[in-house]
Amino acid sequence: MFIGHFGLGFGAKRIAPAVSLGTLFLAAQFADLLWPTLLLLGVEEVRIDPGITVVTPLDFVRYPYSHSLVAMAAWGALFGIVYTLARRSRPAIGLLLGGLVVSHWVLDLVMHRPDLPLTTGGAERYGLGLWNSLPGTLAVELLLFLAGVFLYVRATAPRDRTGTIALAALVIFLLAVYFMNFFGPPPPSPAAVAWVTQSMWLLVAWGYWVDRHRQPSGITSPRPAS
Repeated sequence: MFIGHFGLGFGAKRIAPAVSLGTLFLAAQFADLLWPTLLLLGVEEVRIDPGITVVTPLDFVRYPYSHSLVAMAAWGALFGIVYTLARRSRPAIGLLLGGLVVSHWVLDLVMHRPDLPLTTGGAERYGLGLWNSLPGTLAVELLLFLAGVFLYVRATAPRDRTGTIALAALVIFLLAVYFMNFFGPPPPSPAAVAWVTQSMWLLVAWGYWVDRHRQPSGITSPRPAS
């Protein structure tokens, strides 16, 4: 799951119009933003195994601290609490952001082969294996992504020309990267995977940039989102 997580971040703007798209991206992709650092530190492990699924050659050997359900629930609670205290926002917003963090495991459960841990120490692994079907993967991810973008566009309006162009460029870029992953060669090493994945932080920054040039629909006096 890649753009599906971003789709959930886009769509959440409809529920939390005061929260920046960058923050929503950060919550929805928190697990994948944490994972490459733990990979580079040797705390978690991935292997390159072309053909292990139709969609991805990555064999997720061990990633209990970034991708187990228990760990994500803990990260989600921490994320929500920190945001609520730092922004002095309503607890409901913190719950939404925490839920977005946990949603990563739920969406990955649909896509992954059985490699997702439930706890940080248990041996059980879960996954429904939709990655074994390219049409199924495309249908689910594109539906989530396009629905999320649609909700975001309906929930916001551009403040200026940048608000339109930056959003369109972000959507096109995410789709381009998504389809390139299907047709490009396997990554040369786990370290290469980790360093490329670190670039996802730029997409979070892009989300903040886009949202600073848009505002909730119906608002006449622009005010930057947090």
